[in-house]
Amino acid sequence: MIIDGKKLAKKLNKNSRQRITQLRKQGIVPGIAVILVGNDPASEIYTRNKHRLARKLGINSTMYRFPDNVDQKTIINKIKELNLDNQVDGILVQKPLPSQLDGEQIINEINPEKDIDGLHPLNLGRLFAGQTGNYPIACTPQGIMTILDQYKVTLSGANVVIVGRSLLVGKPLLALLNNRNATVTFVGRHTHDFSEVTNKADILIVAAGVPGLITANNIKVGSVVIDVGINRLKSGKLTGDVDFNGVAAKASLITPVPGGVGPMTIATLMSQSVDLAYWHHIAKSKKLLA
Repeated sequence: MIIDGKKLAKKLNKNSRQRITQLRKQGIVPGIAVILVGNDPASEIYTRNKHRLARKLGINSTMYRFPDNVDQKTIINKIKELNLDNQVDGILVQKPLPSQLDGEQIINEINPEKDIDGLHPLNLGRLFAGQTGNYPIACTPQGIMTILDQYKVTLSGANVVIVGRSLLVGKPLLALLNNRNATVTFVGRHTHDFSEVTNKADILIVAAGVPGLITANNIKVGSVVIDVGINRLKSGKLTGDVDFNGVAAKASLITPVPGGVGPMTIATLMSQSVDLAYWHHIAKSKKLLA
């Protein structure tokens, strides 16, 4: 079965729109600020798509553009300004950043309550500690968890293998799956007997950024395969990290590229924007009054 990420994203966006309507009735307009540095073509397209969808759903999305040669202090000052802006519920810094900028320091400057990407150390720490409460979580891992739940994939006791251990996908996903009682293994370029590990996976999640890395020989029959990779070939065609045709013949569930994880990432970003607005304007007030 091919997982329909577009259909799930449409459903999630509909729910977000309904929640936004309810917030607006209370005089609250969810607001996000997007910082874009330079003119990276992929970032331009991705940011523009997010901006348009946010506006379409009723979120006040504002873009702040800076040239490639912007200095660290300028970006930090803008983040400090946005941290204090009561109309901004979420701050997003689009990657990649130019080499002269310290991305780690920039993320650390964002108010954890406005960290829409869920990458601030405080939010990551809460996630790995399995804490309850209101805090943002990285959107792609959240989107993947929604996919698995919507397709009723059993997580408790499942053997999950994640290819790629990035801070944006692999590491938050490890925590989310561990918190749901899955047994999780990372594999990467330094892993010995790569195929031996992936062939034992009930669920294989691939986020390596290598076109066609996973073939039918790397999976077992009946496994669930989630392809996070999105790569543009010289021909202009978009492809994932998985050899779709070969792997689809053996997998029980598989995400296509495009149309799988990508739409769910953006829809989850919109949903989390609404969460941040609710936590900022309503949940916090209730807590103060308690």
